[in-house]
Amino acid sequence: MAREKTKDPADLSVEEKLKNLYELQKLLTEIDKIKTLRGELPLEVQDLEDEIEGLATRVDKITAEVAELKREINQRHGDIEVNNSNIERYKTQMDSVRNNREYDTLSKQIEYAELDNVLNEKKIGEAKAAVESKTAEITRCNMLANDRRADLDVKRSELEEIIAETKADEDKLREKAKGLEATIEPRLLAAFKRIRRNSRNGLGVVYVQRDACGGCFNKIPPQRQLDIRMRKKIIVCEYCGRIMVDPELAGVELVSKEEKPKRRRATRTKKADEGAED
Repeated sequence: MAREKTKDPADLSVEEKLKNLYELQKLLTEIDKIKTLRGELPLEVQDLEDEIEGLATRVDKITAEVAELKREINQRHGDIEVNNSNIERYKTQMDSVRNNREYDTLSKQIEYAELDNVLNEKKIGEAKAAVESKTAEITRCNMLANDRRADLDVKRSELEEIIAETKADEDKLREKAKGLEATIEPRLLAAFKRIRRNSRNGLGVVYVQRDACGGCFNKIPPQRQLDIRMRKKIIVCEYCGRIMVDPELAGVELVSKEEKPKRRRATRTKKADEGAED
């Protein structure tokens, strides 16, 4: 018994390897069925989590933009105060000018400061409108995030309930699958898992059904079927790449077909008898 447990997977016969692979496939199929019970819930939960995270990121970005706009508004208010102070000073200086040149220079300085104030007032108005719009967007995002959190709580509750109901069975199956994986050589196991990933139904090992591959249902030549029944080497379907085993190894009983030739022979015999009577 101890020797069998410590037997190197590479030393197993091809038949033993195929049996272990098929048993592993059955266990993994049962696990897949349990996952199917969860339906789209895991994906829906993930989508909601991603959407909530995206909304939070958007709110943070907009909040930073609002803060920058408010800094700009404060800065422009400061510039207006400086311009007003300069305008008052220039007007005071105009009372003591000595020539037209000094008067024109001060007039231009006052005009420039007033135009700069107009521009600042315009930019302040635009910034305030942007702040108002972005603040409304933040409110909208927060409300949407709250709705999504409520949906997420419901979906998580449903998913956790289903997982709780199936967890014991799934854990048992995973434990058995883990034990079986230890009996399969790494290279073969890696190939099997790769085939499963590439197949829609998760089948990496299939048995021959009605002279065809049990995965893609393409016909298998008689000689290849004989090789599969011999169990001397691992054979994969040339169409879908799945590993193939014979129904007997899979423990499947095939329904015998009616032999139509026997009916034909009986008909011929009856006709022969009628001819003899004539």
